[in-house]
Amino acid sequence: MKKILIIGVMGLLGPELAKAFRTDENYEVTGWDMPDIDIGDERSVMEKVTSLRPDIIINAAAYNAVDKAEEPEGFEIAKRINGYGPGYLAKAAKTVGALFVHYSTDYVFDGTKKEGYYEKDKPSPISKYGESKYLGEIKVQENIERYYLIRLQKLFGMPSNNPNAKKSFFETMLSLAKKQDTLKVVDDELSNFTYAPDLANKTKHLIESDMPFGIYHITNEGAPVTWYGAAKILFELAGIKDIGIIPVSSDEFPRPARRPKYSILINTKLEPMRAWPEALKEFLLEYKQ
Repeated sequence: MKKILIIGVMGLLGPELAKAFRTDENYEVTGWDMPDIDIGDERSVMEKVTSLRPDIIINAAAYNAVDKAEEPEGFEIAKRINGYGPGYLAKAAKTVGALFVHYSTDYVFDGTKKEGYYEKDKPSPISKYGESKYLGEIKVQENIERYYLIRLQKLFGMPSNNPNAKKSFFETMLSLAKKQDTLKVVDDELSNFTYAPDLANKTKHLIESDMPFGIYHITNEGAPVTWYGAAKILFELAGIKDIGIIPVSSDEFPRPARRPKYSILINTKLEPMRAWPEALKEFLLEYKQ
């Protein structure tokens, strides 16, 4: 039996990872979140990891306040959690001989490649959040050889039990539709979506597949869409007809952090996952319960 440690177990992805591995008798799962561990504290990370001595460490913890990261205080937190923290975990994983899995984002790219980004493309972030995530990628690769670095985008899934967790786009849209008759939605940022349960299962598959270590792009397939395009599909699948959706430029919602205009993540290494609208149907069935 392999001992697996999941960091960030209270987030959007963490519970799905725990579920994927706990249903397999070959794994003994330990899940940590705040205050169980502070990944920005190198000494604490080393002490806790060497005490547990897991065979696999999966880091699903992140600071996702994209706009707050533009502020000096927010950027320091982002660097600590998204940048240095993964490096400390990678170093601890190497010390105990564990495999390390870490998640990154399409925001490490500048979004100028309309056709999308390959795993080998060089990151060039245009926001402080993106910089912090790219720093995490660098630190992981500096500190361990046995790693899977997974880039994802637009994660959605069941609401997190963590009150501080960021809501997914679809959860936000469904909530707003109950309060407003008309919604303005950005129509000039093109990418894809990633369903948390699918990503969790694909992560497990990757770990068990003996694929080469390195960077992987894992998102659901299907035609890339803007936020507006996704909202249209969401309300159609949910049967919500009494809502008006207006496509607008991102300039209409000025935000401190710049977002990549085109950030499709191209997967060249793994069998593709199902189309995101199919995953969205499953999400809606569970979300209504």
